[in-house]
Order: sequence, then structure tokens, then C-alpha cells
Amino acid sequence: MSHHFIEFDNVYFSYPGGHEALRGVSFRITHGEKVALLGLNGSGKSTILLHTNGLLLPTRGTVNVGGIPVTRRTAPEVRRSVGMVFQNPDDQLFMPTVEEDVAFGPLNMGLEIEEVRRRVADALQRVGAEDLKQRAPFQLSGGQKKAVALATVLSMEPDIMVMDEPTAELDLRARRRVADIISRFNHSCLIATHDMDLARELCPRAILVADGYVTADGPTPEIIKLFTSVI
Repeated sequence: MSHHFIEFDNVYFSYPGGHEALRGVSFRITHGEKVALLGLNGSGKSTILLHTNGLLLPTRGTVNVGGIPVTRRTAPEVRRSVGMVFQNPDDQLFMPTVEEDVAFGPLNMGLEIEEVRRRVADALQRVGAEDLKQRAPFQLSGGQKKAVALATVLSMEPDIMVMDEPTAELDLRARRRVADIISRFNHSCLIATHDMDLARELCPRAILVADGYVTADGPTPEIIKLFTSVI
């Protein structure tokens, strides 16, 4: 059995204050699948993504990543396998320079400094941000921040990548670069997006979420047609 999988089994989650954001969510993503997560704002998409690496933990039910049940104890191990690209890159960038941000993950994995340097150079090259490495993240444009946030994940060489609106607010060139990176990622990928063209292009399968429920799961063209018929 491949270890590059994500499985949600009857997952419920309530935020402090009682709002039930997930209601019995179940699905499985296997090795190499690229799956789009579709739904209106507030439907539960981001909450699902935050469960994949233990940033949130189920109120009931289980999340399993690569054979490891996600718990408070196992979350650090799971995060070595799951790379998450947040919708807002400011949630991901916090070091004084771009280079230090991209190096942060590999350094915390205990890698040798030469391997860290190799990964940083490769990740920045892949996102077209080599010339930004000495810049302060807060000085970057929105598109540049998104590119660097993606590089921070790529530098960790994850088995699974989860992405929250990766092409939002990007120009056509930056969007094309992100789409190319996703298409070349050979492992499992879960993408929450409102970009229907991206979903059609990259994801053979889509999961539709509404009010915390999975309401449909199947071929992306069919799920998009269903989704657009009810909005």
C-alpha cells in the first residue's frame, strides 16, 4: 500500500463557540491523485485542509495520512509528509528574508546545510523567484509572496501537497507557473479552489462540499456542472 494517501473517516469538527464546520466528512485520496475541493465560501474547504496536517483535529472521526492517524502527538511527523500552501501567504512567511523562509522547513528536518542550500535553490528556481532570495517577504507583491510560499513547501519535498486557492489574485503568467508546478508534482495533491479552469485542467476528480458535508465526489466535469447549477 502506498503511504501517499489521505483518508477522512466520518470527520466532525466544531470551532470554539459551537459552529459545526464539518459534518461526517469521508473520502480517500490515493497516491498520485490530484483532487479539486469545490464549494462556496464557508462550506468547509479550508477546515478540511487544516485537518490534513494536524493544524486542526477532529471533534469526532479520524484523519489518516500515509498510515498515520493524525493526532496532537503525530502531527509533527505528519507535517513532514504534508506540505500546505495557505490561501494567505502572510500566514506562511515570517522570516527576515525569502531565503530564510524557504530554508526554515528543511533546517527543522535536520538536513545537512548543503542539502538545505540545494533545496532552497531548486525551490526558488521552480517558482521563478531566484532573484528574491535576499528580499524581505513583507516587501513583496501579492503574487511574489504566493510564489515564495509555494517554494517553502516545495523545499520540504513533501509526499502530499494541499493548497488553498493557489491561483487566487495571480496574473496569467504566475497562474501558468503554479499550474505547471502542480502538474509536475508526482504525488497526491488536494486543491481547494474557485478556479474552475484549473480544476478541469489538473484534477480528474473533484469533491464538492456544502455546509460541512461532502455532497458529491466524482469526475471533475460532472462535479463542476453540479456545483454551477446550484450557485
